[in-house]
Amino acid sequence: MNKYSIVIILLICFLGWTVAVGSINVNTVTGVLASTINSTIPGRENIEKLRVALSGTVNSVPVNESTYSILTDLNVTRSADETCPSLDDAAQLTQTQLINRLTASCRYDRLERPNVMENGSIVDAPLDVFVRVYIYVLQNLDSSDLQFKMHGLVQLRYKDPRLAFDEYAPNRKQSILGESKLRELIWVPHIFLANEHDSSVLGTSEKDILTSINPDGTVITSSRIQATLYCWMKLQKFPFDEQYCPTVLESWMYNATELRLYWEDNAPLTFDPKMHLTEYALENAWTNETIINADLNDLRHGAFAGNYSSLSFTVHLVREVGYYVMDYFLPSIMIVAISWVSFWLQADQTPARTTLGCTTLLSFITLASSQENNLPKVSYIKVSEVWFLGCTFFIFGSLVEFAFVNTIWRRKNSVEVKKVKSKYILKSTLTPRMKRHKMIDNERQQARPPCDRFLSVDTPSPIIITVGDETPNKFTSSDSIATITSSVDDNFSDPDNKRTENHSWSTMTPHEVSLWIDRKARFLFPVAFIIFNAFYWTFVYCL
Repeated sequence: MNKYSIVIILLICFLGWTVAVGSINVNTVTGVLASTINSTIPGRENIEKLRVALSGTVNSVPVNESTYSILTDLNVTRSADETCPSLDDAAQLTQTQLINRLTASCRYDRLERPNVMENGSIVDAPLDVFVRVYIYVLQNLDSSDLQFKMHGLVQLRYKDPRLAFDEYAPNRKQSILGESKLRELIWVPHIFLANEHDSSVLGTSEKDILTSINPDGTVITSSRIQATLYCWMKLQKFPFDEQYCPTVLESWMYNATELRLYWEDNAPLTFDPKMHLTEYALENAWTNETIINADLNDLRHGAFAGNYSSLSFTVHLVREVGYYVMDYFLPSIMIVAISWVSFWLQADQTPARTTLGCTTLLSFITLASSQENNLPKVSYIKVSEVWFLGCTFFIFGSLVEFAFVNTIWRRKNSVEVKKVKSKYILKSTLTPRMKRHKMIDNERQQARPPCDRFLSVDTPSPIIITVGDETPNKFTSSDSIATITSSVDDNFSDPDNKRTENHSWSTMTPHEVSLWIDRKARFLFPVAFIIFNAFYWTFVYCL
């Protein structure tokens, strides 16, 4: 017998004597006794309110010409208050009756966070809530709005000692199962999606919310939700981009000192095996646990500053490029190649070459615009725009080449070139006419031999013929002059004369120059486009 029992017995005896002598009635005794017991026994306010009843036999006893009523055979009974039903017969109760008695207002407050119990006593520690997510629909990312849609199931597991019924019904092993009505009776943690644009429960509330309460007080709530979440996409390598889209779950009302979120150890994040994406492929996914610091500038937590527990999972999505290769890159390559047909047409065929160049340019711009309309207007350059600029440059270059050769074709004067080579043909073609003639005159003057190379002819000495000479000299002065003149002519046959002959200028008609440029363009444009593709695809897949 403890001290509380002794106090109650003494109090009952005193109150019984006062009733006997008539100084207090039975109803007053009952109220005083009940209030005394409730205030004496600690912790009874959360268990049940007590009601004390006195019963016995009242006998009349005369004392000094006065009659007093004495209560004999005193009986004191204690029963539960009518507003707090008993759990003594929990094993025989139905599931609805059991949960109604467990969540009665006399013993359960659904606005109060469950206490954390260790070794049967309450400890000052945060409540641990374990989370598991199952995703069965992941819709394609919307590049224009930087968001994606998700359909999934969010499961929360925590322990509420107030809902434990294994002490009252130890043989009852079956959990209490219910839907939204059961969830409305108990306390549940408020978890929200921090990066959501829109979210709601799928279907009806009865269908898509499941609540389970185990005998030890473990509560498991499952909710099927649909949500539109923000994903800050990086489109520098579009359409060869890879996106990392997070989903963030945070505690709304309780900070990290009162509630902590953890991922389940076994399969915290799973995907439906039948889930399939059309534009993206799910490459990988991972989870993370962290603490978010919120201040008055961050109103996601109702303007309550503090550290809040947060969970997140990130999906790694890789864009499928098959659609863009078949509907954008291959057609654009063919359009660029069609623009090169202009090089096989004669330079004077102006309508044909102009129509071909303009048609290919407009067709490519229309093709590129259809792909860019669905993308956000970002400030940085995407690789798709690099491809667009490159192909536009080649198509525009074919138009410029036609304008150039057509201008040359319509010239009336021939072009003098130093040598029939690309360097000299282009130099002579692009040089203005007056400057070109001056350059030719300078070249010819430099090719002439200098004056000091000419031989000086001296007057021959007179030939004296002796009288009586039998064999007169056969050479005369005229013969000597002829001989000297021939020797001078031989001197002009030196290598310098050959150099002068080799530096002679050639002449090409404007039609010949135009055809020569077209032949070179047939080779240079495809080779340059191949080099551009080599650099482009190397950057896309290797950098």
